[in-house]
Amino acid sequence: MKRLAGLLFFAMIVTPSLAVEYRTVDTATVLYDAPSQKGSKLFVVRRGTPVEMVVILEGWSKVRDADGGLAWIEAKYLSKKRSIIVTASRAQVRQSTEENAALVFEAEKGVALDFVGAASGGWIKVRHRDGQSGFVLANQVWGA
Repeated sequence: MKRLAGLLFFAMIVTPSLAVEYRTVDTATVLYDAPSQKGSKLFVVRRGTPVEMVVILEGWSKVRDADGGLAWIEAKYLSKKRSIIVTASRAQVRQSTEENAALVFEAEKGVALDFVGAASGGWIKVRHRDGQSGFVLANQVWGA
């Protein structure tokens, strides 16, 4: 019994957290194929882009983008401020969490929005950089 308890304790310690963590790129910067500036430069990522944290090393983070691509970024260019990116051809942002609620604005694919918070029924509260805010369905965006 002691052995089983010890194994369970060990499994809890080494099992990675299943919570998905997102960050936002704070400054346009280069993404690399390795955790070093000596790695190959893949492309430049724009400010406000949400990324999913995959691996965290000292000074570097391996991140996944909305298309599923993996790359390394210097951790100093990531913010805990959350943003999401529109993945639908046009996302409808509404005044409330109802599909027939008044339309506040529409955002085209690739537009980054500030993540304000999760709402009930698969909705997410968002804010556009111009100040307008409302609710969007989670299946129209990525990064929440």
